[in-house]
Amino acid sequence: MTKKAWGGRFSGEALDWVEEFNASIHFDKVLLDLDIKGSIAHADMLAECGIITQEDRKIIVDGLHKVKEEADKGNIDWDVTHEDIHMNIEHALTEIVGPVGGKLHTGRSRNDQIATDMHLYVKAQVEEIIQSIEALQKTIIKIAEENLHVIMPGYTHLQRAQPILFSHHMMAYFWMFNRDRARMQDALKRIDVSPLGAGAISGTTFNIDREMTQDALGFSDLYHNSMDAVSDRDYIIETLSNINLVMIHMSRISEEIIFWMSEEAKFVTLSDTFTTGSSMMPQKKNPDMAELIRGKTGRTTGALMSMLMLVKGLPLTYNKDMQEDKEGLFDAVTTVRGALKIMNGMIDTMTVNEERLEQTINEDFSNATELADYLVEKDVPFREAHEVVGKLVLKCINSNQYLKDLTIEEFKEANSLIEADIYDVLSPQTVVDRRVSYGGTATEAVKQQIELAKTLI
Repeated sequence: MTKKAWGGRFSGEALDWVEEFNASIHFDKVLLDLDIKGSIAHADMLAECGIITQEDRKIIVDGLHKVKEEADKGNIDWDVTHEDIHMNIEHALTEIVGPVGGKLHTGRSRNDQIATDMHLYVKAQVEEIIQSIEALQKTIIKIAEENLHVIMPGYTHLQRAQPILFSHHMMAYFWMFNRDRARMQDALKRIDVSPLGAGAISGTTFNIDREMTQDALGFSDLYHNSMDAVSDRDYIIETLSNINLVMIHMSRISEEIIFWMSEEAKFVTLSDTFTTGSSMMPQKKNPDMAELIRGKTGRTTGALMSMLMLVKGLPLTYNKDMQEDKEGLFDAVTTVRGALKIMNGMIDTMTVNEERLEQTINEDFSNATELADYLVEKDVPFREAHEVVGKLVLKCINSNQYLKDLTIEEFKEANSLIEADIYDVLSPQTVVDRRVSYGGTATEAVKQQIELAKTLI
């Protein structure tokens, strides 16, 4: 029979399968380094406050370093009977240093201990995610600059709408990811808070120094209410929500890349590194990495929904339900970090098929709005201009041609104000470069937003 840290109250022992169901060591062992870091800070503080001796502190800290060393070597058997990472470390510590290891838990509960571990974990992961977003933003700027001259169809309702610069399209995602990065940075203010010293629910009778452990662990603030400290999971929900938005934005651009790479579009070609083949059809080159990012967005959405349902009815303070806050978060973090790396590489190595795009924009009616605006500038009411152009488009469809193919006589038959300069007006480059409003698709306007974007990274 394994002696439990809380076993004094109990006379019976749980069945093996109940122990297995109760334990979290299978997944919270990833917190090993952070738990030891928090424990060392706690031991240093206890000694500094005279709650344990400096000699005991040294034995405990040296023992914790030994636990880490043995764990890294794979010499520690993580045991479900010790439930979680905290009790497994404490058991290993006492095995190494003897009963003095039991003094480490003075003035501390597993409730504030796991909260501390999770704050440290989320803080570190969010900082890494922010760096990955920045790397992706730099790649987007790079491909936008390299293809500043390339024009493509812009879509609404997945129907061709107006010609736009490829770089303008890509920069739209830069700004999406910039909002994601800002949300992550703002969330750090609520993540970077120390719960250590809150105890189980109401603090502790020992005269501890919470500011000392706050500083030692690099937190910028500490919780001001012990009950809030051990029950708060808002920062996890907020992080999952932010991760979910990052994934949704990557899912959107993945969907576009999947379409762009299709035989019907042929707008881009993806590197072999980020595609796969078919086991049956030898001609296939599938955008599997983009599809996986699109699919994995469901995982992060599920983790967020699970977390919201987890806390919606919990009374203060700690409840065992909160053990379920980790696996979904760990998985979401792994998913978004992997997806950001894949997306970065996929865009960085993507070839833009300029000739195909040029062919495309010369074989559609995405310049129709330009003709309507041309008439408006000649004092034709927009609704009347809209109808004139609509009839011309229908005429072209029925005769299997495009607006640029019409003769000047056919244009004048539709409206006598149309002059020979209409052919220049209808050229894709002119259509694009007339969109000079701030944030528009004109070449100079896109250059302006690219330069601004560079100052933000």
